Amino acid sequence: MKLALLADVHANLEALRACLEHAESQGAERYAFLGDLVGYGADPGAVVDLVRGYVERGALAVKGNHDEAALAGQSESMHQAAERAIAWTRAHLSDGQRAFLAALPLTVREDGLFLVHASPEQPHEWLYVTDPARAAAGLEASAPASWVFCGHVHEPVLYTVGSAARPVAFRPVSGVAIPVPAHRRWLAVVGSAGQPRDGNTAACYAMLDTDRPALTFHRVPYDWRAAASKVRAAGLPESLARRLERGE
Repeated sequence: MKLALLADVHANLEALRACLEHAESQGAERYAFLGDLVGYGADPGAVVDLVRGYVERGALAVKGNHDEAALAGQSESMHQAAERAIAWTRAHLSDGQRAFLAALPLTVREDGLFLVHASPEQPHEWLYVTDPARAAAGLEASAPASWVFCGHVHEPVLYTVGSAARPVAFRPVSGVAIPVPAHRRWLAVVGSAGQPRDGNTAACYAMLDTDRPALTFHRVPYDWRAAASKVRAAGLPESLARRLERGE
């Protein structure tokens, strides 16, 4: 089975559509959305509706911190631009869209998979997996899953446990399949579909082929100019438009 994994869409409809179209062209048979469907971008309702349609057809999805903040009376600690975007997002979601976000679980376990937005260690605390020590804690908390997938960090990286005491980090190359045999354990931060922050404007997602098994990270060019223009037209912070234009 080929499973496409998308995280941190952040209400970027152009990026989401581009990733889904690319994943379909690569033979994706199922989809998983790893949280933060909303926040930052100008199309929260359209993104939620599109993802909800996939979930109704069997896709997996978990809740992110921006999704939770959009439902709350106040958001957890965020920088000022994020706070403004969340306040704007709350006013642009329907009751049905809010209900869909509210019903999303924090984690999903299925057939050797563990899906979460932030670290598996404490999903509700929104911890960032940014180093081998945090990856080790996440792998311990998600045992015995072979393949652990998360987002939140906005930059793609793969950790695995070998002979060393701590996991080893790999920086993936777009389009290059990485063998991920199930007898070892793997934790992948799949990167951000809607707001990449590694200096590359292209959207990011990953594809797991459980039959090989192999994991491929993909970078997908999309119309970031249109997405940034929408952010400005919505009156959202200028910094959020610039991030899309710079990939940072």
